[in-house]
Amino acid sequence: MIDKLVVRVLEWAAGHADEGRFSPVAIAFHWTMAALVLFQLGWGWWMGRLPVGGDKVAAYELHFLIGILMLLLVAGRAGWRLLAPEVINDADKPGWESTAARITHYVFYTCLFGLPLSGWAMVSATAREQELTVLGLITWPLLPFQTLSNPGLWQVEAIAEWLHWGLVVSLLLMIPLHIVGALKHQFIDRDDVFHGMLPIVPKPPRRRTRWQRRYRAVEKKAASLARRLWRLFPVRSGARPRRS
Repeated sequence: MIDKLVVRVLEWAAGHADEGRFSPVAIAFHWTMAALVLFQLGWGWWMGRLPVGGDKVAAYELHFLIGILMLLLVAGRAGWRLLAPEVINDADKPGWESTAARITHYVFYTCLFGLPLSGWAMVSATAREQELTVLGLITWPLLPFQTLSNPGLWQVEAIAEWLHWGLVVSLLLMIPLHIVGALKHQFIDRDDVFHGMLPIVPKPPRRRTRWQRRYRAVEKKAASLARRLWRLFPVRSGARPRRS
């Protein structure tokens, strides 16, 4: 019974993938995670400026709760991506943009997994005697740092905090790039990428525009400049430097 249901769900997702669109499940994961990420970034900035007291403790508890929810959602999103058929759209065209999109995708997954995990490590190192709960109903375990000495716990907390802030900075850099890339697909390339993740936005008609021509001209100049700069390097992969 369950296996037939899974097959039907995957066939349903495949129908969307065949049309170059993400399934409603993937879309729900994407926009829910986007909203939670923006909330966490703003909430984290705000709570860091609160004075020490009850309000700050409550703010950190909500931050941790949302972090747990994000960890569960990103795990579900990764599992759905492994099971559901991969969407093939105009973003998969050969070229540097497709490679950049895949790198961006992996960086996002690293941040979305790493942020809640590093936050969990910080809480486990600093509040190891406090029982963690989700909404006061479900007990959430601490990471197994109980055998570490106080200096070891402080080191774990420092490393986790450093990783947390580094991943926050990475997100702050990647989000504008991701938005610019999506807008480029919609208004310059005029393809189906943005429509595939947000179906309420109509897919633009295929036609060349002045913005597209200008972008292609800039892209050609940049590629030409990159090739010229590459020729300046005397040693290339697989080649030996010349003896003087």
